[in-house]
Amino acid sequence: MRFGSGVERAATAGDLAGAARLAAATARAALGGEAPDLACVFISGLDVEDIATAGEVVAAELAAGALIGCSASGVIGSGTGCELEPAVAVWAAVLPGARVQTFHLDVVRSPDGLTVLGLPDPEIDDAVGVLLADPWSFPVDGFVELSNEVLPGLPLVGGLAGSALATAGRSTWLACDDDAFDSGAVGVLIGGEVDVSTVVSQGCRPVGPTMVVTGADGNELLSLAGTPASEKLQEVLTALDPEDRELALTGLQIGIAMDEYAEVHERGDFLIRGVAGLHPDRGSIVVGDVVEVGRTVRFQVRDATAAHDELTEVLTRFRTDVGAARGALLFSCNGRGASMFGTADHDAKLVGAGLDVPALAGFFAGGEIGPVGGRNHLHGFTASILAFGGGDS
Repeated sequence: MRFGSGVERAATAGDLAGAARLAAATARAALGGEAPDLACVFISGLDVEDIATAGEVVAAELAAGALIGCSASGVIGSGTGCELEPAVAVWAAVLPGARVQTFHLDVVRSPDGLTVLGLPDPEIDDAVGVLLADPWSFPVDGFVELSNEVLPGLPLVGGLAGSALATAGRSTWLACDDDAFDSGAVGVLIGGEVDVSTVVSQGCRPVGPTMVVTGADGNELLSLAGTPASEKLQEVLTALDPEDRELALTGLQIGIAMDEYAEVHERGDFLIRGVAGLHPDRGSIVVGDVVEVGRTVRFQVRDATAAHDELTEVLTRFRTDVGAARGALLFSCNGRGASMFGTADHDAKLVGAGLDVPALAGFFAGGEIGPVGGRNHLHGFTASILAFGGGDS
């Protein structure tokens, strides 16, 4: 396998094509003259037509066997993050023995609901899927959840596309091979002889005790450990130190334990979901997922230190268990850049160093897709990584 990546800032907002040409040339140079079997392009810009033109330049420069891409609020390259500025990131891979199948998903409305068209029939040796979705037109949350039944055991990684244009129906550019779209989703299934792994860092730190859900109604937690949920939350907040209490009051999360049988549940052992609010009349807590009675949960807080430490921890575990990666795609939340860490380069540098990966590219997403506990989920404030190499096929 060979991998290459390039990232270039545009000299001016209208010179995305020039940045695309340079980024593609840098990515191609690492492939030893071979045409890539798969290329990914991520473009941040203010004008959708300029973004589309830049995507065409990348496609022409690489002549890849398969290509997917999207617009984004910012792009990521090896050691570099570019937020809210015109820039292009290109990633290219030669994957001998791999099967690469691109697709575009469209949504058809009917009296019975939504039907998603375009998903290829899965193969028994499919290893991973990458999904880039338009948040305005594609039911990504429901699709990702359903993928666990439609594509059992197949990990999905990716993110929600977009651009600095925050207007529904105008801000998204999606690319699939030689075609461009402004709605739906694009992606690729990768199978055959390919060595891939996924890494997901949700960036939270648990606080307070673990608790069993003793009462629930849909996405409302009615009671925790036999106590009304809002009352239990107040107990937990009161016991926290002032710093953690302030973090909880400004962005409380809840973690749903992935392994109910573990004796201890610590950082990284939970699926993180947001706490949307309280229902005073019912004494309940409204959370961003359906949690069944009997599940183990623990409140969580998120800040730059917690996010940095957890990402460092999962990367260290990956290097210990799997080894260095040779190429990687990174889908990082658009809230994990300069607004959280003070620099847009944080995740790109940490992942590049942590995986010792020479070819890295990705984008800042409005929601990230990645497997946790063996199931695919849509996340927020997460870094989702697809790593190639580092172990046996």
